[in-house]
Amino acid sequence: MSAKAVIRMPGEGRELSLAGKPMAFLVTGEDSKHTSMFDWTLPAGFSTGLHVHRVQEETFYVLEGECEWTVDGNKIQAKPGTYLFLPPGVPHNIANASDRPARVIMTVSPPGHEHYFEELVEVASRGGPPDAQAIGDLRRRYDTEQLSALTTK
Repeated sequence: MSAKAVIRMPGEGRELSLAGKPMAFLVTGEDSKHTSMFDWTLPAGFSTGLHVHRVQEETFYVLEGECEWTVDGNKIQAKPGTYLFLPPGVPHNIANASDRPARVIMTVSPPGHEHYFEELVEVASRGGPPDAQAIGDLRRRYDTEQLSALTTK
């Protein structure tokens, strides 16, 4: 990890595609010992499924579109400007129930969650239907206890 400021101009840095939409890595474990940050576009109909983390803290800030979040049993219609902080132990589902993409800034602490996304893309690129066992194993390795199914339209 370097001890320097991170400045990423549009189009710079690492980016991958999740469910056909971009995710830009803004801050990773290479940059910070405390957090990772992502610019994530959620496709229409996407849902992480209800899950919980025992160690990780997450934040979400809606930039564009609308999301439908479930947080500790409560449904939230998240429009641009909506912010969410999730401490460990709070069950949640991050979803885009609309027919258009939504864009959020997401942080995950401690850092390193970029490796989860890299591995998820690798599992998804194997072709055929999603490998639920491989995704479940991956999620468990990255502090994610799945409580309901992950879905995409």
